[in-house]
Amino acid sequence: MTTRILPAVGDADAARSITTLLDQLPDADPAAPVGDSTSLIDTLARLAAESLDELPEVVLVHERIGPVPALELIREVALRFPAVGVVLVAADTGPGLYSAAMDSGARGLVGTPLSYEELAQRVQSAAAWSAGVRRHLGQGGDVFTGPGGRVVAVTGAKGGVGTTVTAVQLALAARASGLSVALADLDLQSGDVASYLDVQFRRSVVDLAAIQDISPRVLQDALYVHQSGIGLLLAPGEGERGEDVTDRSVRQIVSALRNRYEVVVVDCGTHLNSANAAAIEMADTTLLLVTPDVVAVRAAKRMVRLWDRLQIRKAEETVTVVNRHNRNSEIQPPLVEKITGTRVARTSVPANFKELQSVVDAGRMQDLEAKSSVKQALWALAAELGIVKAPEGESRQGRFRGDRGSVGLRRARGK
Repeated sequence: MTTRILPAVGDADAARSITTLLDQLPDADPAAPVGDSTSLIDTLARLAAESLDELPEVVLVHERIGPVPALELIREVALRFPAVGVVLVAADTGPGLYSAAMDSGARGLVGTPLSYEELAQRVQSAAAWSAGVRRHLGQGGDVFTGPGGRVVAVTGAKGGVGTTVTAVQLALAARASGLSVALADLDLQSGDVASYLDVQFRRSVVDLAAIQDISPRVLQDALYVHQSGIGLLLAPGEGERGEDVTDRSVRQIVSALRNRYEVVVVDCGTHLNSANAAAIEMADTTLLLVTPDVVAVRAAKRMVRLWDRLQIRKAEETVTVVNRHNRNSEIQPPLVEKITGTRVARTSVPANFKELQSVVDAGRMQDLEAKSSVKQALWALAAELGIVKAPEGESRQGRFRGDRGSVGLRRARGK
């Protein structure tokens, strides 16, 4: 049996050393190394979307991989792709690191400088474990096997561009189409999701920040189930408590939500910190909200460049959404795309705040009328992003369940 191996190594010298030894292993089919944590997760997600059988049996994670620390990366791989055996490559093979690696979900630890015999033994053991898991899954075991739910991070180029309204309406659209949806508010100092949905709930994302392993029961206790059926993970009522939420805790929280819900929408606000940066990096799709004015477009360009410098997300992997669009404006979506270097969504949101004012003031965003041009545009955006589905038996009518008269899927996808 051939063992497919995917090395994740950021250091060039270590990559050459690992590749040389892997080429010598019997029945091994090593892939070209990936250089960072984002590339590893993206590669595994793409393969898992095709088929469980396309995933490599073994992933080697070098201790100096970045930007996500190795143990956190192993934990994410183990949660999202449990049929893959992960082996950590590190200089320290003491009991402390071994215990931490096992707790994160690794199937083995191999020391550097690399030994052929030790590497072969660890790879063989991880591959055998992976084969056993896949046999179980092939027999119809009810075990999570895919890349998980779809995570959409929504950010704003600057304040007041409609970030929270967009996040809330995307979540409502996905839920109305029949999917299970979570909406997480990671605008930690000034999150307003609770205000937009008329929610009073004492628990928040801070209650999950100090927990090492988030069980389904713990996660459920921290979530508020809205009348629409959306699971809400709210920002803290006291903004200073947001400092307790770290990038590590966000990675665990987003992974836990991804494993439980089909769609996870994350409101990241407009101010970058380590917590929402982790969500932006982990997201399958990141939206950057911008209005068609010079100040907002310049802010979007700065934001995209900042993400690139910090290796959070590349410009071409970001989707910019033009809000308050007016055909008479001098700044049109093609110009925004050219300036920011991002991909601009086909769907633009029209400038019609009067439609929103009454539901915003009442904190009842879920009651926005179906005929609203803003709602129709945002739900069309949800369809463009692929986070809605046509309910069985209703695809011809093109309406979302529970929202009579709303924009149809055919029209939403229309291009």
